[in-house]
Amino acid sequence: MRNTKKADLPQKVCPVCQRPFTWRKKWALCWEEKRYCSKRCYSMRSSVNRS
Repeated sequence: MRNTKKADLPQKVCPVCQRPFTWRKKWALCWEEKRYCSKRCYSMRSSVNRS
C-alpha cells in the first residue's frame, strides 16, 4: 500500500450507517474481517435489520 493515493485505497460500506470507509494502515492485518466503520456502529449492530 505504499505510495498509493487515497482515492485508490480499498473501500467497504458499513452495514449500520451505510457510509463508505476506506482502508487504514492499522487495519492492514484485519481488513478482511473489518465490517463496521467505528465503535459506535459496532455497538449499534443489533439494531440493523439482517435479511
